[in-house]
Amino acid sequence: MSRLAKKLTKTIQSRTDNLLQVREFVLEAARAFGFSDEDASKIVLAVDEACTNVIKHAYHYATNRMIQVVIEPDKERFQVTVIDDGKAFNPATARLPNLKQHLTHYRRGGLGIYLMKTLVDKVEYDYTPGRKNEVRLIKYLSPSTSSARG
Repeated sequence: MSRLAKKLTKTIQSRTDNLLQVREFVLEAARAFGFSDEDASKIVLAVDEACTNVIKHAYHYATNRMIQVVIEPDKERFQVTVIDDGKAFNPATARLPNLKQHLTHYRRGGLGIYLMKTLVDKVEYDYTPGRKNEVRLIKYLSPSTSSARG
């Protein structure tokens, strides 16, 4: 496998039909970094959730706003940062859902943060009202993956 070592950036307009471009961009980079198809797919889903949250909650479906996706690989760590300039989100105010209750009531949505936290190793938020918001999704290569990478 090739060694992905440089920072990659993709900027899209905040429309759900642009999410396919982001998914392909992240999938290709995650595979090049050395992740298995399963782990690469988990990263893609987490990034997709983060971008969807920006479109829905930060931009309220405004299609003329921009979302920047930055991939920064660093030895055993693969970091994807989703950047927007919409409404700030304070993760401390978000409650994780009661999954049993959520599923028994057939609720749609509301699982984005929970999914991101279960799909990648670390989720970090950097937000300042009136400035750019960042969600960092970090996934580490497992020892077996890194040794297979060579």
